[in-house]
Amino acid sequence: MDRRDFLKAAALSAAALAVPGRLFAADTAGGEAPGSTDKPNIILVFSDDVGLGNISCYGADNFKTPRIDELAKGGIRFDTCYSTPLCGPSRCEILTGRYPFRTGMTTNATGAMVSRDEIMMPKALKSAGYATGMVGKWSQLTLEPSDWGFDEYLRFPASGRYWREQATSYTVNGATRDLPAGKYLPDIMHDWLVDFMTKHKDQPFYVHYAMSHIHGPIVRTPDSKPGSDLYADNIAYMDKLVGKLVDELDKLKLREKTLVLFVGDNGTAQAKADVSTVRGRRLSGQKGTMLEGGSRVPMIASWPGTTPAGKSLPDLVDFSDFFPTFCALAGAKLPEKVTIDGHSFADQLKGKKGSPREWIYVELNGKWYVREKSYKLNSQGELFDMKDAPFVEKPIASDSTDADAVAARKRLQAVLDKLDPASGKQPKADTPLTLRQANKNKAANKRRKKRRRLRLSSATQIRDTDRAGGT
Repeated sequence: MDRRDFLKAAALSAAALAVPGRLFAADTAGGEAPGSTDKPNIILVFSDDVGLGNISCYGADNFKTPRIDELAKGGIRFDTCYSTPLCGPSRCEILTGRYPFRTGMTTNATGAMVSRDEIMMPKALKSAGYATGMVGKWSQLTLEPSDWGFDEYLRFPASGRYWREQATSYTVNGATRDLPAGKYLPDIMHDWLVDFMTKHKDQPFYVHYAMSHIHGPIVRTPDSKPGSDLYADNIAYMDKLVGKLVDELDKLKLREKTLVLFVGDNGTAQAKADVSTVRGRRLSGQKGTMLEGGSRVPMIASWPGTTPAGKSLPDLVDFSDFFPTFCALAGAKLPEKVTIDGHSFADQLKGKKGSPREWIYVELNGKWYVREKSYKLNSQGELFDMKDAPFVEKPIASDSTDADAVAARKRLQAVLDKLDPASGKQPKADTPLTLRQANKNKAANKRRKKRRRLRLSSATQIRDTDRAGGT
C-alpha cells in the first residue's frame, strides 16, 4: 500500500477490532473519532536493555529509580508486558504492530527484509494530524527515520553511544553533526527532545525516544564519581533524564495533555543479569533468550487526569499492541489490507477494564512461543507451568495427564497453528543474531576471498613460470 492508498483508507469508516486470542486482521483502531480535539501527545520512552530487575518499583534489589517510580505512582504499572528478546525485532514490532515472521525482522541482522511498503506507526499518526519525532538509537532498521514517517529526527548509528571516544558524530534530519569533545550524547538527545516539544506544543505530537541507557559498553556518566559503580550510575542517569523530561512537560504546561509510556526494549543483558534481581530472586534468562528474563519488561504509563494513579495491572501486553493503542488514542485509522497483530489497551489507560488479550507471542531467530497467564508453549512443543514466573518456568511432561495442562497445550497449540509463523519470513539457518556478528561474518568472508584470490594468483604465476621454462 502506498501513501496515497493509505490516506484514502484513513478516510474510510472503522471496523471492529477482533477479540484477543484470534488473529487481529484489523483495519482500524477503536477509540476517539478522528475529529476529536482530545488527542494526547504521546511520548514512548524506549530504554535499552532494561529489565524488571533494573527498576525499583518492580522490586529491583540493587537499583533505585525514583523518577520512574513517580510515573508508576501517578499512573499504571503493567506487570506482564512482553518484547522480543533483542532490540531490533522489538523496535520493528512496535513500529509496525506486526509479529517478526510477517515483517522479516526476526534478528538484528535482518532489517533489510522489512518491506518499504510497511506502514509504520508514525505514518498512521501523521494522518491524524500529529507531528512525529524520533530521537536516539536507530541502527537495525534500514533507511532513515524519515522514510518510516518521522517528520524530524536525531539518530545515532549504534548502541551504547555516550561520548566522543565512542562516536564522533550523530545525524539530525539527514545532516551529520560532529559530537563535540566533552559532550554527553544523551544530554544532546534530551535537548533536541525539549526543542521538538516546544516547537510543536500547539499541536499533538508523537515522540519515539530511543534512549541509549543502559546498553553497553557501560561508561561513566556526567554524574559519576571516582570508583563508583558505573552500571548503577547509568541507571541513575537514565532515571534522571526521565525526570527531566517530565519537568519540561510541566514547564510547557503539557503534562496533563501527554501520555508518557516508559518501556524496556528487551530484558537485562547477560553480564548484569545476576545483579538485577527482584526481591532476592534472579529472573529466568536474560536478553537474547526465549525466557522470561529475555522478554518480560517494565512498562509504565502516566497521563495525569486520565490514567488511574498507583494502579498495577496483570493484563498481558506484547509489543504489537502499541500501534493500535496509539492509533486509538489519536483517532487514527490502521492500515487496510494488512494483518495488525496488536490489540489496543487504550481502554485500560483510561481506567476502564477493556478486553485484555488472552495470550502474547514472542519470536526470535526462527524460534517462538505463545504464553497465557499460567502456561507457555514454545516452537519445540515444550509446555511450561508459569505460575512462578518470571523466576521459574517449570517444564511439563509431554505425556502429562493433568487436565489443566492438557487443556492449555490444546489452546496454545491452536493459537500457534493459526499464526503459522513457520510459513512467514523466517531467517536462513545460518543467519546471525546481531548486526555485529553479521559484520564480523562479512569481514571474515572478505578475508577468505582475498586469501583465495592471492592463492589463485600465486598458482597462476607458478604455472606461467613453468610454461616459460619449458618453451
